[in-house]
Amino acid sequence: MVLGSIVSVQCGAALATTLFDQVGSSATVFLRSAFAALLLLLAAHRHRVTGLERRLIREVVVFGLVLSAMNLAFYAAIDRLPLGTAVTLEFLGPLGVALAGTRRRIDLIWVALAAGGVFLLSGGIGGGSEVLGVALALFAAACWAAYIVLNAQLGSRHAGMGPLALAMAASALITLPFGIGAVGDGLLSPGTLATGLAVGLLSSAVPYALELEALRTLPNSVFGVLMSLEPAVAALVGFLALSQGLSAAEILAVAMVVIASAGALRGTGSRPPLVD
Repeated sequence: MVLGSIVSVQCGAALATTLFDQVGSSATVFLRSAFAALLLLLAAHRHRVTGLERRLIREVVVFGLVLSAMNLAFYAAIDRLPLGTAVTLEFLGPLGVALAGTRRRIDLIWVALAAGGVFLLSGGIGGGSEVLGVALALFAAACWAAYIVLNAQLGSRHAGMGPLALAMAASALITLPFGIGAVGDGLLSPGTLATGLAVGLLSSAVPYALELEALRTLPNSVFGVLMSLEPAVAALVGFLALSQGLSAAEILAVAMVVIASAGALRGTGSRPPLVD
């Protein structure tokens, strides 16, 4: 189920790129957020989403802002970079959270490995568009780190999927202007809407459901190690679905970040959320 969720997320990202030429990456984020919010709200109806305490509304709105920024930056990044490269850079967010405040000497090894991987990736970057893509992927990584912290806070105060569903709905509203701006480009065509629904399913609804089931039997440390495979799976999906090849140095860079993430996440018992 964990591997299935990882593949689902990356297939959703690959499918999303097929909409970029037609409606743009930002409008694609709106479609993904809108359909994901609808699906999550339907799934969370048993948890009394409407009964969310007033004191949590502000946190839910901030959560939605972070989700919007993360997805807008990430989709803009994969519009400029190979999927494997963008996901590898974005995965530095969960890695940073796992290593924050650590005092173990062995964690210095994981920091060095991750830094070496980023250094190798940067060697293959050329041109203003790719440099911007790297900056956007790193910004998405920072947003993912913030998402993890906010997710933990909300999860400790409110049970069920209510907060995430409401945050995704807030994200849809925040990105609505991008959707309105793309209406003239065919945003409301049946084919575009069908693809947007598939992206919402693959990127949010399906992986979140699989994650919940997997965590019923897997320790967090094992879950974290398995999730560390995400950059490698992203590179494979990019190669198979989008014909995005990576050089030997870039493959080594992805492997270094995967190993660093696995070591850090196993040592801390943390688990990165799937919504990225």
